[in-house]
Amino acid sequence: MRFQLTERSHAELVLPMVDGLLEEGRVRLADLDGLAFGRGPGAFTGLRIACGVIQGLAFGAGLPVVPVSSLASVAEQVPAAAGEVVLVCNDARMGEAYWGAYSREAGGGLATRCQESVSLPERVGEGSPAALHAAGNALSRYPALAERLQAAGLQLHDGLYPRADAVARLGAIELAAGRGLPAEQALPVYVRDDVAKPTGPAVTVLS
Repeated sequence: MRFQLTERSHAELVLPMVDGLLEEGRVRLADLDGLAFGRGPGAFTGLRIACGVIQGLAFGAGLPVVPVSSLASVAEQVPAAAGEVVLVCNDARMGEAYWGAYSREAGGGLATRCQESVSLPERVGEGSPAALHAAGNALSRYPALAERLQAAGLQLHDGLYPRADAVARLGAIELAAGRGLPAEQALPVYVRDDVAKPTGPAVTVLS
């Protein structure tokens, strides 16, 4: 496994990591059953890099792809019992959080329990089933959110980020169930529509 937290440098790191992992496992890319990737929600640039890389690798090796939610990959790391709901909330910047709810199924996969959303921290969890666990880096980014969820009785799992090994485990389940997709369907899921909020008034007239 290769794992590194970085604000940038994804484009420089990802292909050498892939090469190193294949060499360590003594396999060729074409020997694999398929490729899984984190499809978001997350940073716009990071998601575009992930989709571009996975499409190139999958097209070149003739492999199917599996899009895996970055939120679900956090839930995958939480030691929750089958049926227990995990509320995942990741920092979306601009004062907001991406969030969704998931529960472990009997076959080891995750069931999505509500639509993935982006909202202000105080609205995280609205409309989702009652959760027993909360995870994701928004817990440390927004202390009031963590305090609210803990006061509601949720067990907090701070310091968890989307990880390639979690994406791989969830992707393997999807591939085994025959739910791999053609490479051209390796597309990002943004959830948020706007890239950035303006810092000043809009310019409507140029002279």
